[in-house]
Formats: sequence, C-alpha cells, structure tokens
Amino acid sequence: MNEKRSPLTEAHISAWARLVRVTGRVMRDVEQALKEAGLPQLSWYDLLLELRRAEPDGLRPFQLQSAMLIPQYNMSRLIDRVARAGYVERQSCDADGRGQIVRITDEGKALQRKMWPVYRSVLEREFASTLDEDEAARLAGLLQKSAAIGRT
Repeated sequence: MNEKRSPLTEAHISAWARLVRVTGRVMRDVEQALKEAGLPQLSWYDLLLELRRAEPDGLRPFQLQSAMLIPQYNMSRLIDRVARAGYVERQSCDADGRGQIVRITDEGKALQRKMWPVYRSVLEREFASTLDEDEAARLAGLLQKSAAIGRT
C-alpha cells in the first residue's frame, strides 16, 4: 500500500509538543493527588478499570497489556502487585491450560470507585476547565485518527 504522507510541519511539531506537555503535567498531578489521598498509583486504576469493563469474563494478561500499552514485564509485575493486595485474581484459562484470566475482585471494584473521585477532580481542574464541551469533542475527533494508527 502506497499512502501519501503529509509533511511534518511546525504546526505538527507544536501540536505534538503541547499534547505531550499537557498529558505529562496532568498525569503527574493525578499521581500526586492519588499519593496524597493514600491511594495506589494511576496504573492500578487503569488496570482495575479495564478489568471492570471486561466483566464478567476478565482479560488475559496480553489483552491488558494491549489495552494499557504497558510492556509485558511491567504488566506482569503490576498484576502481581495488585493481586497480592487482593484487588484482582488470576484463574486458569479453560481454552489454554497454561494461560490465565485476570478478573477484578469486589475489593478491586471498591478501590477503583474510591480512586475515581481523586482522578476526576484533577481532570476537571487541569483539563476540563480549559475546554468547553464542543472543544473537547473536536479535540477527541482530531485525536481519533492518530489513536487508531496501529490498532487495526
């Protein structure tokens, strides 16, 4: 397939840099707010959210890795830590005797619900307050094309 590429312009570079800066700042603020509230890292929330969305079936570790874009070795460690804390459980996969399914526990659901207001307050303060709903919808639409690359 021979696709025509758009040239990388100053506008592209500026947009990318601002996206990275805003994302980094908001993520740091979320991590700090969770820490101050005595809650686990944002990666725990993301893991629990993906598992909540996959209920009741759960997800295989490689599916979590793909959904969260975390390297395999980090995903294994994250699942181990969250499982040791009792927020997820691993079960054998019927389709593959060696594989595992990860499912959220009731305690994991409670933790995810407890983390959300802290996360939400930072998103409201640092992101939603800077855009009206139409602007947010436009931004989401603009980023949809880039988000879809590599996901086919």
